[in-house]
Amino acid sequence: MEQLNERQLQAVLSVQGPLLILAGAGSGKTKTITHRIAHMITQMGIAPESILALSFTNKAASEMLQRVRLMIPASKRKGLSLCTFHALGLQILKKEIHHLGYHPRFTLYDTADQMSILRYGLRQYRGGKNFDRKILHSQIGQLKNKNISAENYLKSSAYDPSDDYCVALEFLYPYYQEKLKFYNALDFDDILFKTLQLFDQKPELAKAYSQKFQYLMIDEYQDTNPLQFQIIKHLTSTHHNICVVGDDDQAIYGFRGADIQNILNFEQHFPKTKIIKLEENYRSTQKILSLANEVIKKNKKRKEKTMWSQKDHAQLPYLWQAADATHEAQLICDEINRLQNQGLHLSEICVLYRSNTQSPVMEDELRMAQIPYQIIGGQKFYERKEIKDIIAYLCLIQNQNDELSLRRVLNVPNRGIGAKTLENYLEQREKNPQSLFKILTWPALEHQKNVPAFTELIHKYQKRFSETSLLTPVVEELLAEIGFYQFVQKSYQNQKQLAAKLALIDQFLDSVRRFDQQTEFDHTLDQFIAKILLADSQDQQRPSKDQDGQVNQVTLMTLHASKGLEFEAVFLTGLEEELLPHKKCLLSADELSEERRLAYVGITRAKTHLVMTYCKERLIYNKMSPRKLSRFLKDQEDFYVHQDRTTLGHMSEEESKEYTASVFRDLLKSID
Repeated sequence: MEQLNERQLQAVLSVQGPLLILAGAGSGKTKTITHRIAHMITQMGIAPESILALSFTNKAASEMLQRVRLMIPASKRKGLSLCTFHALGLQILKKEIHHLGYHPRFTLYDTADQMSILRYGLRQYRGGKNFDRKILHSQIGQLKNKNISAENYLKSSAYDPSDDYCVALEFLYPYYQEKLKFYNALDFDDILFKTLQLFDQKPELAKAYSQKFQYLMIDEYQDTNPLQFQIIKHLTSTHHNICVVGDDDQAIYGFRGADIQNILNFEQHFPKTKIIKLEENYRSTQKILSLANEVIKKNKKRKEKTMWSQKDHAQLPYLWQAADATHEAQLICDEINRLQNQGLHLSEICVLYRSNTQSPVMEDELRMAQIPYQIIGGQKFYERKEIKDIIAYLCLIQNQNDELSLRRVLNVPNRGIGAKTLENYLEQREKNPQSLFKILTWPALEHQKNVPAFTELIHKYQKRFSETSLLTPVVEELLAEIGFYQFVQKSYQNQKQLAAKLALIDQFLDSVRRFDQQTEFDHTLDQFIAKILLADSQDQQRPSKDQDGQVNQVTLMTLHASKGLEFEAVFLTGLEEELLPHKKCLLSADELSEERRLAYVGITRAKTHLVMTYCKERLIYNKMSPRKLSRFLKDQEDFYVHQDRTTLGHMSEEESKEYTASVFRDLLKSID
């Protein structure tokens, strides 16, 4: 108890009745939850089997369990339920699903199994249209998470008779559910959907589980959806001993179905609620928190709270204006090198962005600067299939002996050169030890008309690239001649997925354009490929680790992926109108509020060093467009240092030394 602050202690000692713990970023909520469980069992004598603690991820549940183990001996925690919502649902269904007409030994179908059912269903459905199974699959999942059954679908607000997919689901949703039941199977969304169905149809069963779990605790309550809320209501039907921990200011998963109203209206759902605010932050400096508080308080629908910290000695956050996205990335790489040279490990540095489309420019510059990095929640740009296909073409044009690249693109896009044809040429190569490309050019083997056309294409572009001073128009010409855009369009029926893939190609062309604009290079294909593959050998080596066993790489991730994490130094990029807030969210007040919460989450990831960036202009749809500073940072000048770096470019050596020294004086003070 001596380790807890006053508010945390209040939360630990408040056991009876409904309790809402508003736990701000970095306020020690996991510590509070686990101490509360330990206090209930060891000091109050509450039976561990009557306590249920729910989290959203296995990682969070595992962390809480490990901490509880340090405080409670095994003999006293036997029967304690500390798990995810879905683990609880599975536990209940394995015992009770026979009430819904299923055999207890049901199977949990994976995505491939689910897609097979939809494929057979589409064969029977005559809608006169080609449907994307992934879209249908996603929509069925959304319906289940809104607690809309196949029987009630037509009467629900989700049904739109003008939408072809909605009309198709009129047949496919019942078909899909009937097949799952016939196979005695569930999908992932069924775990909670069927649990609630069970409680709704058998209220006496819900009552029994409510009596079993007399004390309910829920972590990250702001992320609960309507389905989970209804399950919670059932589990508290015989008592109101519910403690929820959350932060409405970090509710950023509305697009996944999370309903912020669950936490905002908690007192209405559970009368006589006690509210405790954990406002002391143990992560960030006060100057970072002051900015975060100013940003988030503009949201009207929120629980009022003000985060504060005893760490009050560091510099203000920085806001840098860069000339464009390339300059933005170069400035960040310069700063990362300075931080690393002064002893900060790369694993303590993070670059955050609103959209994955921002990462390729950053990756290019990190590679050029020889700074190792990892991407959380996504592939590195140059490792994505379509980009690897284009690079393989360029590598083969540069070097016809590159057999791996040759095999990759020989029939991409499809040009009728199949495995059998390749096998014939490989047999010839066994008799004549030459490069495979050389074998493909031999006249004696021109029994396959598409092979000469392919080798002629490669020779043509070898000549075109050798003659040009700019690579961009030749790369565009190559993609057009091989029909690459059409190839990608045929590969993806899902419009959202297709748009993302086409955007990747555009981003690659942007990378070529940036290379053409850089004066320190000869604009040759050799130099461009060397630039792309610069870090490949480094990537393939086992990364070095710091003293804490962390991989010593800079972390790149979206703001959505960053929640719950923390770093000594954070670069929050692209703080511009139409990027953060995103242009798709500007017309909705609720979505705009969620965008502001995203900015708040990004700011509060930083412990001691925060740099925010925006561009004077940015390449949008192949055109340089002027950019405006995000509304989230307007009128906040007292809370950051605004520096226009568009004309200064890189710092002088003297400026760099002084700046770095000041940064690390503050960092060392904070660490001490």
